[in-house]
Amino acid sequence: MVQIQIPAELLPVDGRFGSGPAKVRAEALEYLSMRGDIMGTSHRQAPVRSLVAAVQEELADLYDIPDGYEVVLGNGGSTLFWDMAVSSLVENRSAHGVFGEFSRKFASASAAAPHLADPAVFEAEPGSVALPEPGDADVFAWAQNETSTGAAAPVLRIGDGLVVIDATSAAGGMEADISETDVYYFAPQKNFSSDGGLWLAFASPAAIERAERIKASGRWIPQSLDFTLAVASSRQHQTLNTPALATLLLLEDQLGWMLELGGIEAVAARCAQSSGVLYEWAEKRAFASPFVPHPGFRSPVVATLDLVDGVDSKALIAALRSNGIVDIDPYRALKRNQLRVGCYASVDPEDVEALTACIDYVVDRL
Repeated sequence: MVQIQIPAELLPVDGRFGSGPAKVRAEALEYLSMRGDIMGTSHRQAPVRSLVAAVQEELADLYDIPDGYEVVLGNGGSTLFWDMAVSSLVENRSAHGVFGEFSRKFASASAAAPHLADPAVFEAEPGSVALPEPGDADVFAWAQNETSTGAAAPVLRIGDGLVVIDATSAAGGMEADISETDVYYFAPQKNFSSDGGLWLAFASPAAIERAERIKASGRWIPQSLDFTLAVASSRQHQTLNTPALATLLLLEDQLGWMLELGGIEAVAARCAQSSGVLYEWAEKRAFASPFVPHPGFRSPVVATLDLVDGVDSKALIAALRSNGIVDIDPYRALKRNQLRVGCYASVDPEDVEALTACIDYVVDRL
């Protein structure tokens, strides 16, 4: 392994560019350290319930959710939510846009469910986008941002069923018209710079009614996958089981920071600025290019960049890591010679500029 020392003046102030978990702001960690009054206390009592209520209110403000929609949260992350949707939201059949590993996992969960008909799957090659087509499905599902590939899809109503959008890496970094969805769900460890172990969702009255009807039909649903129980708990500013309080505190601080920046429009512009730096840089280099060919599908929050065969991504990533620049590895299942850079809300655009200079420096010396 070639040892390359990058000059200090080229290095970013913060070298964390992971696609999840993502960089946590120092101010958020300081806030966490100040809230010892919350840590180690009951999640059924007023202080923690007030914290949950604040998170719900700030999320609703950030996305200006429509009247009647509710901010629902529960234990587990997006992986658990796929099983919850299969149990509590899909009545007979779902339709999926699949264009990466995470959109595929929801489709696979639906396909494995013995009580459902086989899902309709509309698939595109990684680096492109696929949306489900109208049909006999009662749930239409896809990801607004495919974290594995760095491809972003529109959010719009399709068909006559529920529209269920995976926003795990999009929420807090991309705008969306929530009225075009029935469930817009996400986890907080990416743009919201928190820890995992929690899912959150904006749920329409139609989604809540669907879950209530399915439960009333007699379908067996484990408590942890029962959307109606999550709704009932959330209305009391609680979760079914004990939540990770540090996760909620970090999320609360991040939401306050986002609202102070100017809300989702300002935060989305910040993310787009960071990813734009990378796409423009790659298009000017002979050894790199954006993985997603269509500019309209390029993610503003996760930038994937292909490298030519003459540049070994593993050697490049190792050299950068030895200089404190971390977590720009490609998604393992793609098996491509590429970089994947998280351009989430907490990442400073100036640090992304510095990252490109550091890549140039290392490539010149490999």
